[in-house]
Amino acid sequence: MNSRSKKVLRKPALQRPATKKSAAKKSAVKTKSSKTSLAKSASKTGKLPEWNLADLYSGIDAPEVARDLERMDADCVAFETDYKGKLATGTANEDGGKWLAGAVRRYEAIDDLAGRLGSYAGLVHAGDSVDPAISKFYGDVSERLTGASTHLLFFALELNRIDDDILNRAMQAPELAHYRPWIEDLRKEKPYQLDDKLEQLFLEKAQTGYSAFNRLFDQTISSLRFKVGSKELAIEPTLNLLQDRDGAKRRSAAEALAKTFKANERTFALITNTLAKDKDISDRWRGFKDVADSRHLNNRVEREVVDALVASVRAAYPKLSHRYYALKAKWFGKKRLAYWDRNAPLPFAATDTIGWPDARNMVLTAYRGFSPDMADIAERFFTDRWIDAPVRPGKAPGAFSHPTTPSAHPYVLMNYQGKPRDVMTLAHELGHGVHQVLAAKNGALMAPTPLTLAETASVFGEMLTFRRLLTQTRSAKQRQALLAGKVEDMINTVVRQIAFYSFERAVHTERKNGELTATRLGEIWLSVQGESLGPAIEIKAGYENYWMYIPHFIHSPFYVYAYAFGDCLVNSLYAVYENAAEGFAERYLHMLAAGGTKHYSELLRPFGLDAKDPKFWDGGLSVIAGMIDELEAMG
Repeated sequence: MNSRSKKVLRKPALQRPATKKSAAKKSAVKTKSSKTSLAKSASKTGKLPEWNLADLYSGIDAPEVARDLERMDADCVAFETDYKGKLATGTANEDGGKWLAGAVRRYEAIDDLAGRLGSYAGLVHAGDSVDPAISKFYGDVSERLTGASTHLLFFALELNRIDDDILNRAMQAPELAHYRPWIEDLRKEKPYQLDDKLEQLFLEKAQTGYSAFNRLFDQTISSLRFKVGSKELAIEPTLNLLQDRDGAKRRSAAEALAKTFKANERTFALITNTLAKDKDISDRWRGFKDVADSRHLNNRVEREVVDALVASVRAAYPKLSHRYYALKAKWFGKKRLAYWDRNAPLPFAATDTIGWPDARNMVLTAYRGFSPDMADIAERFFTDRWIDAPVRPGKAPGAFSHPTTPSAHPYVLMNYQGKPRDVMTLAHELGHGVHQVLAAKNGALMAPTPLTLAETASVFGEMLTFRRLLTQTRSAKQRQALLAGKVEDMINTVVRQIAFYSFERAVHTERKNGELTATRLGEIWLSVQGESLGPAIEIKAGYENYWMYIPHFIHSPFYVYAYAFGDCLVNSLYAVYENAAEGFAERYLHMLAAGGTKHYSELLRPFGLDAKDPKFWDGGLSVIAGMIDELEAMG
């Protein structure tokens, strides 16, 4: 997963889903059973890498952290002193373009420094969100970044008030023309910006508003324990048991999740209601008409394009998820599968744990077959210790690639447990990582990429790895298992994420009329899940609270459709690749290297793709349907 913020200094709270811990720190909450479980897992996967954050800072008490915080504060105050109230007149002068370019360069340098501080605090926290010292560090850095941001807030606001003719004339200067993509993106936000005092209030209150509830969610979800048999497990190993070959273990894990979620439903309902209301207040003051419009603006994608994607996917539920789960139930000798069997390993799938060296080789070989340059970049994540792979109590669940800042490099977090899906997760996050490395040359302001294109890079990495493995498979049963696994991943990426989006839309829309109880949130969840999963999945009691652990709902409202956007787009992009002459890889890497300097439609034009075409999404979805056709033919 990737994130971006173009408006003010990047704070840890704005970098989610992303964040981590100092390797020297150990969680105080490890139980005996969880230690044993982790040791067994490590023995099967081989030694897993832990990242080296020293490229950012050597530790949370490093003198460089205090030095850079002081420098950032001083630079922000000096910037405000030099430029506040002067942008309009300064830009209108004869050398206005050169003068404004100097201001933007200073702003960018501060952003890069703040990105380094914020990223480090966030990454340390993701590695151990329950360590008190780390939590304090994370909170303190976040507060310092917020305080510093107040001195920069004027810049974007004043820049957007400059007359169009004056600014266009200034951008004739080469120095300022370099920043044209960033300036044009910024001016798209002009209709929704408030006056300076209100913007400052929104920024400062965020620390005790949505940022505080984001932090509460992180700490709560990381500290939850789930009793599975005689063991007390954290959330990640518990969720992993839903993919266990033993059906009794899957059921036990599902029931443990349901029991603990039920015991904490009031807390999660409060967090969800508070954040939905906070967003509603912000949207209303800024003038956004639809609950997801602010996300569409941030993604630089038109509402009608997203609406067309959602409509296409929902219409395709019967021929995708409904059909596949009916097929999977038949493989298990059942008419319906319990919800905890949805991601169960297939009866004919290989059962061996995939060791870390093998996973690394699978992904790098697939990348190298597409582009040696792409593989060389990905390999650095392994050789230079940019990956944190072990499961640890207190560590953030899931996976992400955090871009940090252009003067450093990205870091990947995952919870590797040797499943085939973990290999695909590695391929996915390295796709992000390669993208972030290539885009970094655009600088702190223009390297960040809209989520829609960011997920395209990651899903393409997955597709390369899958296709490589498929071509090397000689066994008919193993081919069937690979195809089925890929279909499941695509359903999770497309169908499930659009169901998540539908859930969010319903929650945020209904929240306008008052708070939603945990029971009501569960009813909405069951409704969208039932529609998307279909009749072959039996939704039993307890599943109504599974909305609680999804971090995207908390940290990045309406983020989730970007996954479906990326998957469908990649299906079309990969079809172009398979039929392309020489030069596709170079064009693809050039697209990634553009970062945030071009609109997605402009980047897709060299490949002959147009997401505004109503039939575009149907083409991507037909790829998934075609794989299900092949599986049905296999019996």
